[in-house]
Amino acid sequence: MQVVSPEHIFSLQPDGLEAAALELFRYQYRENDIYRAYTDALHINPAGVKSILEIPYLPIQFFKTHRVACGDFEPELIFESSGTTQTVNSKHLVKDAAVYTQSFMTAFEQFYGPVTDYVVVGLLPSYLERQHSSLVRMVQEMAVRSGREESGFYLYEHDKLFHQLQALEARQQKVLLIGVTFGLLDFAEKYTMQLQHTIVMETGGMKGRREEWTREEVHAFLKERLGVKEVHAEYGMTELLSQAYSKGHGFFETPAWMKILLRDENDPFQLTAGKGAGVMNVIDLANIYSCAFIATEDIGKIHADGRFEVLGRLDNSALRGCSLMVS
Repeated sequence: MQVVSPEHIFSLQPDGLEAAALELFRYQYRENDIYRAYTDALHINPAGVKSILEIPYLPIQFFKTHRVACGDFEPELIFESSGTTQTVNSKHLVKDAAVYTQSFMTAFEQFYGPVTDYVVVGLLPSYLERQHSSLVRMVQEMAVRSGREESGFYLYEHDKLFHQLQALEARQQKVLLIGVTFGLLDFAEKYTMQLQHTIVMETGGMKGRREEWTREEVHAFLKERLGVKEVHAEYGMTELLSQAYSKGHGFFETPAWMKILLRDENDPFQLTAGKGAGVMNVIDLANIYSCAFIATEDIGKIHADGRFEVLGRLDNSALRGCSLMVS
Protein backbone atom coordinates (compact mmCIF):
# COMPACT_ATOMS: atom_id res chain seq x y z
CA MET A 1 0.00 0.00 0.00
CA GLN A 2 1.30 3.42 -0.94
CA VAL A 3 1.39 5.53 2.19
CA VAL A 4 2.40 8.95 0.90
CA SER A 5 1.23 9.80 -2.61
CA PRO A 6 3.04 12.08 -5.09
CA GLU A 7 -0.05 14.31 -5.13
CA HIS A 8 0.27 14.81 -1.38
CA ILE A 9 4.04 15.30 -1.40
CA PHE A 10 4.17 17.90 -4.17
CA SER A 11 1.36 19.96 -2.67
CA LEU A 12 2.89 20.05 0.82
CA GLN A 13 3.13 23.26 2.78
CA PRO A 14 6.38 23.66 4.78
CA ASP A 15 4.62 22.93 8.07
CA GLY A 16 3.42 19.60 6.68
CA LEU A 17 6.84 18.13 6.00
CA GLU A 18 7.46 16.53 9.40
CA ALA A 19 4.20 14.56 9.50
CA ALA A 20 4.69 13.35 5.93
CA ALA A 21 8.32 12.44 6.64
CA LEU A 22 7.39 10.36 9.67
CA GLU A 23 4.72 8.54 7.69
CA LEU A 24 7.13 7.84 4.84
CA PHE A 25 9.83 6.74 7.29
CA ARG A 26 7.59 4.02 8.70
CA TYR A 27 6.62 2.88 5.21
CA GLN A 28 10.25 2.70 4.11
CA TYR A 29 11.27 0.85 7.26
CA ARG A 30 8.72 -1.84 6.38
CA GLU A 31 9.39 -2.03 2.64
CA ASN A 32 13.11 -1.21 2.17
CA ASP A 33 15.26 -4.16 3.26
CA ILE A 34 18.59 -2.33 3.51
CA TYR A 35 17.07 0.68 5.28
CA ARG A 36 15.32 -1.61 7.78
CA ALA A 37 18.58 -3.49 8.40
CA TYR A 38 20.43 -0.21 8.94
CA THR A 39 17.76 1.10 11.31
CA ASP A 40 17.78 -2.16 13.27
CA ALA A 41 21.59 -2.09 13.48
CA LEU A 42 21.27 1.28 15.21
CA HIS A 43 18.77 -0.25 17.68
CA ILE A 44 16.12 2.29 16.68
CA ASN A 45 12.50 1.33 17.23
CA PRO A 46 10.39 3.02 14.51
CA ALA A 47 7.44 3.27 16.88
CA GLY A 48 9.53 5.51 19.12
CA VAL A 49 10.55 7.95 16.36
CA LYS A 50 8.44 11.07 16.86
CA SER A 51 10.55 13.72 15.12
CA ILE A 52 12.59 14.14 11.95
CA LEU A 53 15.53 14.67 14.30
CA GLU A 54 15.19 11.03 15.40
CA ILE A 55 14.90 9.48 11.94
CA PRO A 56 18.00 7.48 10.91
CA TYR A 57 19.72 8.85 7.79
CA LEU A 58 21.13 6.24 5.44
CA PRO A 59 24.78 6.88 4.45
CA ILE A 60 24.87 7.77 0.79
CA GLN A 61 27.54 5.13 0.12
CA PHE A 62 24.85 2.43 0.33
CA PHE A 63 23.70 3.47 -3.15
CA LYS A 64 27.05 2.15 -4.39
CA THR A 65 26.91 -1.20 -2.66
CA HIS A 66 23.27 -2.20 -2.16
CA ARG A 67 19.85 -2.14 -3.79
CA VAL A 68 18.18 0.81 -2.07
CA ALA A 69 14.54 0.22 -2.95
CA CYS A 70 11.14 -0.39 -1.42
CA GLY A 71 9.96 -3.80 -2.51
CA ASP A 72 10.79 -5.76 -5.64
CA PHE A 73 10.10 -3.81 -8.84
CA GLU A 74 11.44 -3.31 -12.33
CA PRO A 75 12.71 0.31 -12.40
CA GLU A 76 11.50 2.60 -15.18
CA LEU A 77 14.77 4.53 -14.88
CA ILE A 78 18.20 3.82 -13.44
CA PHE A 79 20.23 6.89 -12.57
CA GLU A 80 23.97 6.39 -12.19
CA SER A 81 26.59 8.77 -10.86
CA SER A 82 29.64 9.80 -12.84
CA GLY A 83 32.95 8.24 -11.97
CA THR A 84 36.12 6.66 -13.29
CA THR A 85 37.02 3.06 -14.00
CA GLN A 86 38.55 2.93 -10.51
CA THR A 87 35.40 4.00 -8.67
CA VAL A 88 32.09 2.33 -7.92
CA ASN A 89 29.19 4.45 -9.12
CA SER A 90 25.98 5.07 -7.22
CA LYS A 91 22.80 3.64 -8.71
CA HIS A 92 19.34 4.99 -7.99
CA LEU A 93 16.50 2.72 -9.06
CA VAL A 94 13.51 4.85 -10.02
CA LYS A 95 10.26 2.90 -9.87
CA ASP A 96 8.10 5.63 -11.38
CA ALA A 97 9.66 8.10 -13.85
CA ALA A 98 6.61 10.35 -13.52
CA VAL A 99 7.49 11.06 -9.88
CA TYR A 100 10.90 12.39 -10.92
CA THR A 101 9.36 14.55 -13.64
CA GLN A 102 6.73 15.92 -11.27
CA SER A 103 9.40 16.70 -8.68
CA PHE A 104 11.76 18.70 -10.90
CA MET A 105 8.99 20.43 -12.83
CA THR A 106 7.08 21.50 -9.72
CA ALA A 107 10.22 22.77 -7.99
CA PHE A 108 11.57 24.65 -11.02
CA GLU A 109 8.26 26.37 -11.71
CA GLN A 110 7.90 27.23 -8.02
CA PHE A 111 11.14 29.22 -8.16
CA TYR A 112 11.22 30.39 -11.80
CA GLY A 113 7.71 30.30 -13.23
CA PRO A 114 6.35 28.29 -16.18
CA VAL A 115 8.99 26.45 -18.20
CA THR A 116 7.02 27.45 -21.32
CA ASP A 117 8.31 31.00 -20.79
CA TYR A 118 11.87 29.84 -21.48
CA VAL A 119 14.11 28.52 -24.17
CA VAL A 120 15.97 25.79 -22.26
CA VAL A 121 19.58 25.31 -23.34
CA GLY A 122 21.76 22.58 -21.85
CA LEU A 123 25.56 22.84 -21.95
CA LEU A 124 26.42 19.46 -20.50
CA PRO A 125 29.53 17.95 -22.12
CA SER A 126 30.59 14.68 -20.45
CA TYR A 127 27.06 14.24 -19.07
CA LEU A 128 25.60 13.89 -22.55
CA GLU A 129 28.30 11.39 -23.40
CA ARG A 130 27.20 8.86 -20.79
CA GLN A 131 23.99 7.05 -20.07
CA HIS A 132 21.80 7.18 -16.97
CA SER A 133 22.36 10.84 -16.00
CA SER A 134 19.52 12.29 -13.94
CA LEU A 135 20.64 15.81 -14.91
CA VAL A 136 20.44 15.06 -18.64
CA ARG A 137 17.01 13.52 -18.15
CA MET A 138 15.80 16.64 -16.31
CA VAL A 139 17.12 19.17 -18.85
CA GLN A 140 15.90 17.07 -21.78
CA GLU A 141 12.38 16.91 -20.37
CA MET A 142 12.37 20.63 -19.58
CA ALA A 143 13.52 21.42 -23.11
CA VAL A 144 10.67 19.37 -24.56
CA ARG A 145 8.10 20.89 -22.22
CA SER A 146 9.27 24.41 -23.06
CA GLY A 147 7.72 23.89 -26.48
CA ARG A 148 10.45 26.01 -28.08
CA GLU A 149 12.24 24.77 -31.18
CA GLU A 150 15.44 26.51 -30.05
CA SER A 151 15.56 24.45 -26.83
CA GLY A 152 18.05 21.62 -26.68
CA PHE A 153 21.60 20.52 -25.91
CA TYR A 154 24.98 21.79 -27.01
CA LEU A 155 28.00 19.56 -26.65
CA TYR A 156 31.10 21.51 -27.72
CA GLU A 157 29.40 23.74 -30.32
CA HIS A 158 30.32 27.00 -28.65
CA ASP A 159 30.14 29.12 -31.80
CA LYS A 160 26.63 27.86 -32.56
CA LEU A 161 25.58 28.51 -28.96
CA PHE A 162 27.01 32.03 -29.08
CA HIS A 163 25.01 32.96 -32.18
CA GLN A 164 21.86 31.33 -30.83
CA LEU A 165 22.06 33.29 -27.59
CA GLN A 166 22.66 36.51 -29.53
CA ALA A 167 19.52 35.90 -31.59
CA LEU A 168 17.42 35.09 -28.53
CA GLU A 169 18.69 38.17 -26.69
CA ALA A 170 17.88 40.35 -29.70
CA ARG A 171 14.22 39.41 -29.42
CA GLN A 172 14.26 39.62 -25.60
CA GLN A 173 13.43 35.94 -25.19
CA LYS A 174 13.87 34.47 -21.70
CA VAL A 175 16.49 31.72 -21.72
CA LEU A 176 17.67 29.19 -19.16
CA LEU A 177 21.29 28.31 -19.91
CA ILE A 178 22.02 25.40 -17.59
CA GLY A 179 25.49 23.95 -17.72
CA VAL A 180 28.15 21.93 -15.99
CA THR A 181 30.65 24.34 -14.47
CA PHE A 182 33.64 23.58 -16.67
CA GLY A 183 31.42 23.76 -19.77
CA LEU A 184 30.25 27.25 -18.87
CA LEU A 185 33.82 28.34 -18.12
CA ASP A 186 35.08 26.99 -21.45
CA PHE A 187 32.32 28.87 -23.27
CA ALA A 188 32.87 32.11 -21.31
CA GLU A 189 36.61 32.01 -22.04
CA LYS A 190 35.88 32.21 -25.77
CA TYR A 191 33.05 34.75 -25.82
CA THR A 192 32.02 37.94 -24.08
CA MET A 193 28.30 38.66 -23.96
CA GLN A 194 25.76 40.89 -22.24
CA LEU A 195 22.98 38.48 -21.35
CA GLN A 196 20.05 40.54 -20.14
CA HIS A 197 17.30 37.95 -20.63
CA THR A 198 19.23 34.77 -19.85
CA ILE A 199 19.55 32.91 -16.56
CA VAL A 200 22.98 31.26 -16.32
CA MET A 201 22.72 28.26 -13.99
CA GLU A 202 25.68 26.09 -13.06
CA THR A 203 25.25 22.57 -11.77
CA GLY A 204 28.72 22.03 -10.32
CA GLY A 205 31.10 19.57 -11.88
CA MET A 206 34.74 20.40 -12.55
CA LYS A 207 35.84 16.89 -13.57
CA GLY A 208 39.35 17.47 -12.20
CA ARG A 209 39.73 20.73 -14.12
CA ARG A 210 40.48 24.19 -12.64
CA GLU A 211 40.48 22.69 -9.15
CA GLU A 212 42.05 25.81 -7.71
CA TRP A 213 38.98 27.91 -8.57
CA THR A 214 36.54 28.67 -5.76
CA ARG A 215 32.84 29.09 -6.40
CA GLU A 216 33.21 32.85 -5.92
CA GLU A 217 35.94 32.98 -8.55
CA VAL A 218 33.88 30.93 -10.99
CA HIS A 219 30.81 33.11 -10.50
CA ALA A 220 32.81 36.34 -10.76
CA PHE A 221 34.37 35.17 -14.04
CA LEU A 222 31.01 34.13 -15.51
CA LYS A 223 29.37 37.39 -14.46
CA GLU A 224 32.14 39.45 -16.02
CA ARG A 225 32.30 37.49 -19.27
CA LEU A 226 28.59 36.83 -19.81
CA GLY A 227 27.23 40.09 -18.42
CA VAL A 228 24.80 38.59 -15.91
CA LYS A 229 24.10 40.10 -12.49
CA GLU A 230 24.08 36.75 -10.71
CA VAL A 231 24.98 33.17 -11.49
CA HIS A 232 22.28 30.74 -10.42
CA ALA A 233 22.96 27.19 -9.29
CA GLU A 234 21.23 23.85 -8.85
CA TYR A 235 21.92 21.40 -6.02
CA GLY A 236 21.02 17.84 -6.84
CA MET A 237 22.57 14.40 -7.06
CA THR A 238 21.99 10.92 -8.42
CA GLU A 239 20.60 9.72 -5.10
CA LEU A 240 17.93 12.45 -4.89
CA LEU A 241 14.88 13.05 -7.07
CA SER A 242 14.59 16.71 -6.04
CA GLN A 243 16.72 19.82 -6.47
CA ALA A 244 17.40 22.97 -4.50
CA TYR A 245 18.06 26.24 -6.34
CA SER A 246 20.24 29.28 -5.76
CA LYS A 247 19.50 32.62 -7.41
CA GLY A 248 22.89 34.00 -6.44
CA HIS A 249 25.74 33.96 -3.92
CA GLY A 250 25.46 30.18 -3.46
CA PHE A 251 22.45 30.45 -1.13
CA PHE A 252 20.09 27.55 -1.88
CA GLU A 253 16.38 27.15 -1.21
CA THR A 254 14.50 23.86 -1.13
CA PRO A 255 10.95 23.03 -2.20
CA ALA A 256 8.54 22.21 0.62
CA TRP A 257 9.08 18.44 0.37
CA MET A 258 12.86 18.73 0.79
CA LYS A 259 14.82 19.74 3.88
CA ILE A 260 18.48 20.04 4.89
CA LEU A 261 19.72 19.12 8.37
CA LEU A 262 23.29 19.21 9.64
CA ARG A 263 25.17 16.58 11.60
CA ASP A 264 28.42 16.76 13.53
CA GLU A 265 31.42 15.81 11.40
CA ASN A 266 32.90 13.76 14.23
CA ASP A 267 29.64 12.14 15.35
CA PRO A 268 27.40 11.11 12.44
CA PHE A 269 24.42 10.55 14.75
CA GLN A 270 24.56 13.97 16.40
CA LEU A 271 22.59 16.71 14.66
CA THR A 272 23.90 20.24 15.15
CA ALA A 273 20.52 22.03 15.29
CA GLY A 274 21.63 24.14 12.32
CA LYS A 275 24.31 26.04 14.22
CA GLY A 276 27.51 26.69 12.31
CA ALA A 277 28.73 24.26 9.69
CA GLY A 278 28.11 20.53 9.57
CA VAL A 279 27.72 17.58 7.26
CA MET A 280 24.46 17.62 5.37
CA ASN A 281 21.59 15.20 5.87
CA VAL A 282 18.85 15.52 3.27
CA ILE A 283 15.16 14.72 3.48
CA ASP A 284 13.76 14.25 -0.02
CA LEU A 285 10.19 12.99 0.13
CA ALA A 286 10.20 12.48 -3.65
CA ASN A 287 12.35 9.40 -2.95
CA ILE A 288 9.17 7.47 -2.17
CA TYR A 289 10.39 4.11 -3.44
CA SER A 290 14.08 4.32 -2.50
CA CYS A 291 15.13 6.16 0.67
CA ALA A 292 14.00 9.66 1.56
CA PHE A 293 16.55 10.16 4.36
CA ILE A 294 20.13 10.47 3.13
CA ALA A 295 23.35 11.25 5.00
CA THR A 296 25.49 12.96 2.34
CA GLU A 297 29.21 13.74 2.34
CA ASP A 298 28.68 17.45 1.64
CA ILE A 299 29.57 20.06 4.24
CA GLY A 300 27.03 22.86 4.55
CA LYS A 301 25.78 25.79 6.55
CA ILE A 302 22.16 26.71 7.25
CA HIS A 303 21.25 30.38 7.62
CA ALA A 304 18.60 31.88 9.87
CA ASP A 305 16.22 32.37 6.93
CA GLY A 306 16.37 28.65 6.08
CA ARG A 307 18.64 28.96 3.04
CA PHE A 308 21.77 26.84 2.98
CA GLU A 309 25.24 26.90 1.48
CA VAL A 310 27.41 24.01 0.33
CA LEU A 311 30.93 24.60 1.63
CA GLY A 312 32.74 21.53 0.36
CA ARG A 313 33.05 17.81 0.99
CA LEU A 314 34.39 15.54 3.68
CA ASP A 315 38.11 14.95 3.27
CA ASN A 316 37.77 11.17 3.20
CA SER A 317 34.98 11.04 0.61
CA ALA A 318 35.54 10.20 -3.04
CA LEU A 319 35.39 13.10 -5.46
CA ARG A 320 32.07 13.20 -7.26
CA GLY A 321 31.28 14.82 -10.60
CA CYS A 322 28.51 16.96 -9.18
CA SER A 323 30.39 18.21 -6.12
CA LEU A 324 30.58 21.95 -5.63
CA MET A 325 33.83 23.79 -5.09
CA VAL A 326 35.03 24.69 -1.63
CA SER A 327 34.43 28.35 -0.88
